[in-house]
Amino acid sequence: MRLINTTSSHSALVKSQLTNTDAELVEVYSAGNTDVVFTKAPKHYELLISNKHRAIKDEEIVAIREFFMKRKIDSTLALFDQLQTLHTPNLIEISIPIK
Repeated sequence: MRLINTTSSHSALVKSQLTNTDAELVEVYSAGNTDVVFTKAPKHYELLISNKHRAIKDEEIVAIREFFMKRKIDSTLALFDQLQTLHTPNLIEISIPIK
């Protein structure tokens, strides 16, 4: 799976998130019909994975988590044992608390 940074195409979403939440960083990525919004806030990381056309596959979730674990999530700060996931067929939210 190849994720492409499409943040510049979603400026209204990014601006809204930065204005209305505690987010310090908001980035949007795309892998075809699957979109991922990555957010870093003072007390947590968040991944919002969505696909309007079909259910999100388990393999996609694993690949997306690995991508962000390697590139964006500081594993020395993340509390993976307290990870929370909200799961629906077309939308998945993963919240990872920070020390």
